[in-house]
Amino acid sequence: MMARPIQLGVMLLLLLSGCTPLSEDIARRDELPASREEVKQPAIPESGSRQNLDASTQRTIKRYGPTIRRYADMYGFDWRLVLAVMKQESRFRHRAESRKGAAGLMQIMPVTGEEVARRLDLDDLSHPENNIHGGIFYLKRLYEFFYQSGEADRLKLTLAAYNAGISRIYDAQEMAAYLHEQPTKWSAVKDALPLLSKRFYTLHRSVWPQEKPRAGWFGNSGETIRYVAAVMNYYDEYRAMLN
Repeated sequence: MMARPIQLGVMLLLLLSGCTPLSEDIARRDELPASREEVKQPAIPESGSRQNLDASTQRTIKRYGPTIRRYADMYGFDWRLVLAVMKQESRFRHRAESRKGAAGLMQIMPVTGEEVARRLDLDDLSHPENNIHGGIFYLKRLYEFFYQSGEADRLKLTLAAYNAGISRIYDAQEMAAYLHEQPTKWSAVKDALPLLSKRFYTLHRSVWPQEKPRAGWFGNSGETIRYVAAVMNYYDEYRAMLN
């Protein structure tokens, strides 16, 4: 079994929730003001990349680019990764809301949002700037849990946990370890995620005393795997187009 060196403590409820899969219906609502600060366009190369960006991406950079950059720098992320997460989560609709209640550009779940707002002393997490801040903070908290992984795997594990909740990824890591695979590698976790579904209950009896994954059976592994691939694809595109 894989040891868990980090105690979840108060952060457990925050981290179990995950964020909203893209396949859920997302509703548009009335537009909010763009920002409370003066907005400046981040630098884009003059090599023709600008016209290769879709219109929604260009609008988002114009409206929220400084906010994304500021908080990405604060928590040590490439701002283009945050932009990729935002595109996959909400398609840049800052009033997007899923059936499960995940909201905003970063699609933060209600339980997660309450804890994030409390820790960051944010009054209104529905405001785009606060939603961006809260989402990046949450990404950072997840990132810290995968310190044993190399950087490429660490980012992918973080994204998987952002989508599915860290408890699901821990279960997949335990399954990978049971199968003598490397639980710190995204490839091993990706292969183990489908094995958390109920149809593999006989295997679960050999892995967990309670005869099922600690977070319960998981039937949406395909959603999480596709989510990670999509965000990384967007990230690669943005790194090629944006400074």
